Amino acid sequence: FTHHLEIQMLVEKFSVSLQVIPPVHPGETVFLSRPHPVPCILDSSHLKPQNHLEELFLGSPLPQQLSFLHKGFLTNLYLHAHDCPLPLLRWLFQLLSWPLETSSRAFDLLWDLSVDGLFRQPNEDMCLWCPSLEEIKEVFHSLGAYDPLLYPQQPFQQSDRVLENEASLGWWEQQDPPQKVVLDIKLSYIYKFLTLCLLVQPESYTDTNLLGLIELLCRGSLDVGLCLLPKTDLQQLLLLLLENIREWPGKLQPLCCALSWVSNHHHNLLAVVEFFLDVTSRGRQLRSQLSLMIIARMLGQQESLPPWGEKTQLSLLSQLISLMRPSSLGQYLSTKSLPSCQGQQPKASELDHKVCYLCHSLLSLAGVVVSGQDITPDQWGELQLLCMQLDRHISTHIRESPQAMHRTKLKDLATQTYIRWQDLLAHCQPQGQYFSPWKDI
Repeated sequence: FTHHLEIQMLVEKFSVSLQVIPPVHPGETVFLSRPHPVPCILDSSHLKPQNHLEELFLGSPLPQQLSFLHKGFLTNLYLHAHDCPLPLLRWLFQLLSWPLETSSRAFDLLWDLSVDGLFRQPNEDMCLWCPSLEEIKEVFHSLGAYDPLLYPQQPFQQSDRVLENEASLGWWEQQDPPQKVVLDIKLSYIYKFLTLCLLVQPESYTDTNLLGLIELLCRGSLDVGLCLLPKTDLQQLLLLLLENIREWPGKLQPLCCALSWVSNHHHNLLAVVEFFLDVTSRGRQLRSQLSLMIIARMLGQQESLPPWGEKTQLSLLSQLISLMRPSSLGQYLSTKSLPSCQGQQPKASELDHKVCYLCHSLLSLAGVVVSGQDITPDQWGELQLLCMQLDRHISTHIRESPQAMHRTKLKDLATQTYIRWQDLLAHCQPQGQYFSPWKDI
């Protein structure tokens, strides 16, 4: 018995914890799989057929209309037509949520019809049909996105009659690739077409719609099935949406407020910040301000922030970084995560992992706040104070251990952040006059 006890103690001493800080955010359940697609009805009530083929297409039921699309008849019918009917474009946009066999053909035709129409218009008054925010939301809903407030039990509960009509279409027997890949492809169709719309007609959306669209895209892109997939099309679209906001920076605050609540998980919110590339002035402003708001929210300090723009972001970060001390985070998480009625405390190892995980995200966001600043000589003191606080409140409180590799990862990030900030200090001279014996000569 003594021998076994010694072996157990030895194993525990040199064992490595499986709890790590994951490199990829956990994501959210945003899109649920649908057993059948949402029917897309072409509204042809106000359309006058120009020939027999178009009359046959407009008068056919949905399965036959889809057959026109699959066989290429719609390309011959509308590609070089003088005026493409808008209901057809809306119908094709709705079909982007259908299975790949249909959505790919719908996107190709929608793109070709839109671009062809642009080439046949005078340059001074180019016009392009752009889907409204509500129409974009409808397509997202057709893809499986749901609002838990509207659909708390069964998001896609439909009548038997609707399901029966959908099943009779016959397009669902073909098996698609894995669901997350299919979803990513369909979303890329939507992103590419919206990018075209914003490039050709930037005035087609109001600032309110632009903010709503940005929030919608960020929520959807947090889907758990999309976490490991590239976001190139999304990132390009988001940058374009930011550039099209007219009242900038007046809309920056409400946009950051909305985005800071698209998830309750700190790592997911860090991922939202990273959706916006650091390649434009507006992108850097949003990344920095949004990161500061997320830090304040995760620390329960959003209500204590001063009025918008009253203080610089570095001084605000200085107030928050002291609350990022692991011991302080441990107390905060203990009181926040468990109801008082349970009377239980989480295991020390679990709480330690949660603290390091949260601190890792907060420190990453703090790095974004600093990197988004154009450090001027008068900010040298504020950045120096941040370096001192980082070392005092975080680095010195992380005790590495072979049994807690998550601490090592947090320690590495703190060290890298400290070196990066020190490098910024080295390239920025502090404000003030220095004594020079040659000054008055």
